[in-house]
Formats: sequence, structure tokens, C-alpha cells
Amino acid sequence: MAALADNALAFDIETFLAQEQAKDLLRFTTAGSVDDGKSTLIGRLLYDSQNVYEDQLKAVTKASVNRSAGPIDFSLLTDGLRAEREQGITIDVAYRYFATARRKFIIADTPGHEQYTRNMATGASTAELAIILIDARNGILPQSRRHAYIASLLGIPNFAIAVNKMDLVEYDEAVFRAIEREFSKFLGLLDTTPQVYFLPISALEGDNVVRRSREMSWFEGPSLLEFLETVPVLDRVRAAAFRFPVQRVVRPDQTFRGYAGQVVSGAVRPGDVVVAFPSGQRSQVQSIETFDGPLLEAIAPMSVTLTLEDELDISRGDMIASARRLPEVARQFDASVVWLNEQALDPAKTYVVKHTAQSVAGEVKAIKHRVNITTLEHEPAERLEMNAIGVVRIETSRPIYFDAYSANRTTGSFILLDPSTNATVGAGMILSAVQAERARRTIELKLGRVTAAERIARYRHSGATMALGRREQLAWLLERKLFDRGCSVVITNDTDLDAGATGLLVLLVSDQESDFELPLDDSLAADEVIRRLEESGILLPDESLTGGEGI
Repeated sequence: MAALADNALAFDIETFLAQEQAKDLLRFTTAGSVDDGKSTLIGRLLYDSQNVYEDQLKAVTKASVNRSAGPIDFSLLTDGLRAEREQGITIDVAYRYFATARRKFIIADTPGHEQYTRNMATGASTAELAIILIDARNGILPQSRRHAYIASLLGIPNFAIAVNKMDLVEYDEAVFRAIEREFSKFLGLLDTTPQVYFLPISALEGDNVVRRSREMSWFEGPSLLEFLETVPVLDRVRAAAFRFPVQRVVRPDQTFRGYAGQVVSGAVRPGDVVVAFPSGQRSQVQSIETFDGPLLEAIAPMSVTLTLEDELDISRGDMIASARRLPEVARQFDASVVWLNEQALDPAKTYVVKHTAQSVAGEVKAIKHRVNITTLEHEPAERLEMNAIGVVRIETSRPIYFDAYSANRTTGSFILLDPSTNATVGAGMILSAVQAERARRTIELKLGRVTAAERIARYRHSGATMALGRREQLAWLLERKLFDRGCSVVITNDTDLDAGATGLLVLLVSDQESDFELPLDDSLAADEVIRRLEESGILLPDESLTGGEGI
């Protein structure tokens, strides 16, 4: 009987774990000005949803003695640093995990003080939803606007605007509606269009946090927790193109060469065709290795070791990417930057651009504009001071491979380091590569050998040979179609020409049979060749890559 009971218990545990695993995960962050009640809101949310352990509750209750927040100071559930408790403020980012019957959550409780804006940006960088708190008594403050704008820059798709401390304005609907109208106008000026939900709350009293408020019967929307449980969550990381920054080359003996790193976006399977950057060489994934054995698929954000069919020269900082959806390659790009250092941005200074697993020297070639946080207007600027936000043009010492931040948060983001102090001075989100100016080629940009990655960026294809048999008319027609697309293409009968080394599209007219069956009509045959080149990832669609300055 005891054995049967143990088996039943084990079955229940397995069922429970399976149910927990099946729940989706929502990462969200708090934002807003100082003393808007962010930590108190998170503490109340944890307490009312019964996600606080008994020993934590006893410790917080004891620490709440002689404080003005009532029997339990809910902010102490997240503000754990001594300096935070002494000053009654949030300094560092506090992460908390909790779950309900519907969903799992990871909260990033961020500080509201202007001097800690860098911490807010860090906490919000992985969030899918931002709760922006506004004190009903004080209305919309500059830091409220700054945090909302930074959240939009970080690509957060959902905003919950929580007008807090409604108990201190006697739950007046007019106060809430006035703030809603004013902040809606501001949000309408943002470049992005997040889904926005306004609600009135009292974090201290618990109104509209977990349960709907009896004091605000005029508000008919769901409570904050109900909204968090039902807001749609799109897994943008797994839907993006496969990107794998290499962190280490694993070579325990002469029979094994693997590339260790994290799948930062997309998915990969054995047999997938990939391109290594910066070399531009193509290969196929041979296997996906882990400590527990090989896998049939790796998805973001798994850390794995990849082995390839070919021996390629790949080292730390390089990137393995999907051959079907290649990243951009450029030395110059425009980016939105949040300046985080007390020393203002100096365009004459060289910084270190830390991007994925590589670090390269870079310079700010121009400050295109600074953003006025109050009006979101673009203002001319010669420098960016601490907490200022602007769009700058950056040039790196060598080409980097990236995606726009709107398409990929990891490969589209970077930080700027001061090489003299190693301090993080700026956080950037890449907008786009700078279009290459064909007529402008300085001696400086010509230094060094042209890499395969640079050829891909310029000509929008990797090297390949297409055998066409003796169909010379087809070769001429295909040459014209590819040339008009900007491709570097050549017709030859030399079967020894190495297309991979030259980066050319080689049309081979010889006795060698065609690589695949083609229509007899030359025009249809040319279209079929181009279609197959695009499907294989050799030839890039027109919109998939932008040549960078110096490419």
C-alpha cells in the first residue's frame, strides 16, 4: 500500500511539473518617477497573489516597525539593499519570480531616480511589458516621460499605465481621466505604437492590483493582475532569424572542433545551412552537442556547442548565422543611444563598442539629434549629457554583423565602454546600417584585405558556381538579370575557378551537366536559377541586407 501511495504521489508531482512547464512566461518591468510606488506595487502584487514565503513575510513585518507604510511595508519585499531600506528608495534592479494558475512572471523592479536611469534601462531590456506608474497627486513628471520613451526604444510592445495613490485623491475619476488624456497625447508621439492600458490603482491599499476596487466602481476594466495574465505574449526571440555569437572554440583533441555559445535568436537543426562571419564561408550544421548529449534542435536561449561539416576558421566574437536570413554587415550605422555617464559624449574620443561576444574600437562620427523628453522633438546637439537620449552615427574599426534592434534585441544592441576606465558610458539600439557612398572611398577604408563578409554586404550574395551545360544564351540572359541586381557575376568555361574564394557568381558553360533540371525556355530557366539561388540563401532578397560605410 505504501508503494502504491508513493507511486501516486510521484505521478502527481510529474503532472504538476508538466503543468508548470506548459505555462508561458511574461517578463515585465516597472518604471516611473521616484516615489511613484513601484516597489510597493510589486510587494502588494506578490502578497495579494500569495507568492510571499512565510519567513519573508515575518522578516518584512519585523523590518516595517516604526515605518510609515502601515503594518507591512510592501516595498521591503523588493528593496533588499541596506542603502535602499535606509533611504526608502530603489537603487538597483530587483528581480522577482512568481506564478499564478495562468502564467509565470519575472518582474524587474527598477529605480525611479534620474541618476539610476542606467539601471532602469538594464531591467527593461528583456521585458515584454512595462508598468509605468504615475503618482495621482503629482501627475506626469519628466522621469515618467523619460522612462516611457526608453521603454519604447527598447521595443517593449505593451504598456500598463498605472495611476497610483488614488486613495490620496479620494479615488477621484476626474484626476485619473486628466492624466490619461495628457499621457495618451505623449504616447502618441512615440515612434513605436505599443498596446496601452490605463488603470487607476492604490498599491498601498490594494485597489485594482489583484482584485478590482470597490472604491472605484466607475472603472470597469480588469485589475492589474488580470491584465498581466491575459495580455498576449509573442516570443519574438524564437521567431527571429538564427544567430549564434561564438564564445569559445572547443577542441579537446584533434578529432573534435566545436563552437560554444548561446542561441540568441531563432532555432537551428543538424543539416541547416549556415554562414560564418566575418569570413562569409558557408557550411552545414553537423551536430548540436550538450553535456547531456546531442540534440535534434536548439532554440533560443539555449547554450550549446555546434559542430560543422567543414573545418572553418572561427574564433570568439565571430557569428554563425542562418544562410537564408543573413545579418547586416557594416562599419557605419545609426543608433539610438542612452548616455549613462557623468562625462558627456565626446565625438573626438575613441570608445569600445561591445556587441554580442566581440569588442571593437569605434568613434561617434556625428550626433544627428538629441530627443527633447518633454515634447519628443529632435534638437541639434554637439554632445549628450548623462541620461540624455539621441541618435548618433557610429563607425567601427572593422565591420560588425548585426540586425536592426526592432528585428533582434540581442544582435541589434550594444554598449559603449570608456577604454581608459572600462566604465559603461552608453547603451545603444541599432536603427540601420549607413548606405554605402559608392563615390567616397578614403585611403583609410581601403586598408586591409577585402573579406568574404564584405563581399556579401556589397554584392548581396555569397560565392557559388552554377553549371548550365552548353546553354550559352541562357548564361548571357542570366548574367544580365543578376548584373542588374548588383551581383558580381562572370561567365566562364573554367571548371577550376573557385567561386567560394572569389565571392563571384560563376556561370559555368561547359560539358558539365546542369546542377538541376531546367525548363527549355531560357527566360523561364533563368527565373528558376534565381529562385533556387534565393531559396538556398546564396542570393539575398533586396531588403535583407544594407551595405555599410566602408564595405
